[in-house]
Amino acid sequence: MQELMNEIVVHLSHSHQQMARLLDAKRQIAVRMAELVSMLPDEHPQLNGLEGLLDSSSQVTKSVISYVNSLADLEEALADSLSTIVKASGYSDEE
Repeated sequence: MQELMNEIVVHLSHSHQQMARLLDAKRQIAVRMAELVSMLPDEHPQLNGLEGLLDSSSQVTKSVISYVNSLADLEEALADSLSTIVKASGYSDEE
C-alpha cells in the first residue's frame, strides 16, 4: 500500500511540475505584453485612437488575470491532491 502511495505522489509531482511550467510560460507572456505596453509613447500612440488603446490595454489585463487565475487553480489542485494523500496515508492532526 505504501508503495502505491509513493507512486501516486510521484505522478502527482510530475503533473504539478508540468502545470508549473505552463504557468511560467503564461507569466512570461504577460510580462512581455506589459513590457510592450510600457514602451508605448505617452503621446500620439498609433493604436487607432482611443478604441485601439483600450483594446490593447484590455488584452494585457486579461492576460494578467488569466495568469493569476491559473496560479489559484494550481494552488487548489495542489491542496486537493495533498489532502487526499494525507487522508489516505492515515495521518491525522492529533498525531
